[in-house]
Amino acid sequence: MKKLATIFILFFSAQAYAQQKPQYTQYIFNQYLLNPALSGIDNYVDFKGGFRKQWAGINGSPQTSFASVSWALGDQQLWSNALTSFPEQTGNPMDRNYTQNYTSSPAHHGVGVTAVVDKAGPISTTDVNLTYAYHLQLSNNFNLSVGVAGGISNISLNVNALSFEYANDPAISRTIVNQTKPDLSLGVWLYGARLFAGVSAQQILPQKLSFTSTSDYNTGKEVPHYFATVGYKFFIDNEIAAIPSVLVKYVQPAPVSFDLNMKVAFKDRFWLGGSYRKDDSFAGMIGFNIGKMVNLTYSYDFTTSDLNQVSNGSHEIVLGLLLNNIYKVPSYIKMW
Repeated sequence: MKKLATIFILFFSAQAYAQQKPQYTQYIFNQYLLNPALSGIDNYVDFKGGFRKQWAGINGSPQTSFASVSWALGDQQLWSNALTSFPEQTGNPMDRNYTQNYTSSPAHHGVGVTAVVDKAGPISTTDVNLTYAYHLQLSNNFNLSVGVAGGISNISLNVNALSFEYANDPAISRTIVNQTKPDLSLGVWLYGARLFAGVSAQQILPQKLSFTSTSDYNTGKEVPHYFATVGYKFFIDNEIAAIPSVLVKYVQPAPVSFDLNMKVAFKDRFWLGGSYRKDDSFAGMIGFNIGKMVNLTYSYDFTTSDLNQVSNGSHEIVLGLLLNNIYKVPSYIKMW
């Protein structure tokens, strides 16, 4: 019993001072994972799927698989000069003329689905959410969208991955190995031809979290995660654009953390990027736009914390598909 109690104490102590939701390096390529207000921001069906292996070389280190898809509703999704879609004959979105002549998209609705499977040691979490957003046309240059995500979160404990002093420890009979809880997220997103900014909150429903029916070890809980981000596109010339951005994260009671990012896109066919995560890592990123339908990106995190003595860094790969892309947009232009 003492062995299992120690595991619970260590788990909840770690959860209290670190984020409970998965960590991503390429959220800049898929902000939709953090903010439901991006549902239907494009006027094509936007699919992304990816895998992240964090702290490679450490047994039981976190690994995350994720998939998302979103699309705009109604006939109004075929606007002629939206942030991410435009008739090809009007020009190249990397050209300054495109951003100078940009017109915000008409008001519309967007929906989508996200699915994330995260595993860390003996604990696995599966989150499935439906999302909705309304995109308001603020002016000729800007849209403001408000979104909500609702779904379920399933947390499971693999008791077989734990070791006990006694094989038939009575604590096993009181272990809660599977639990499902409701999940809710909210977000706001402001976007134009060059600027994007947003705030969001995940896991905002108060939920107790315990893996035992023993009253001494059932004080665990899920805590809200808050995110704020902003980015801006600068043109170096007509074929090269640089997009710096920052993400601020807060998970009580941990200190506020932030990521600094920079991407440089060449002819909107491929791009290079870098990221710095405070007290954690540096990351290098590369992406390719393959034709008018496929995007492939990869990132590698160089660990700067004390874990660098045992970790071989973190790998993340993301595949993007632009389905029903009738305007043949070469890539995601709305931000990254």
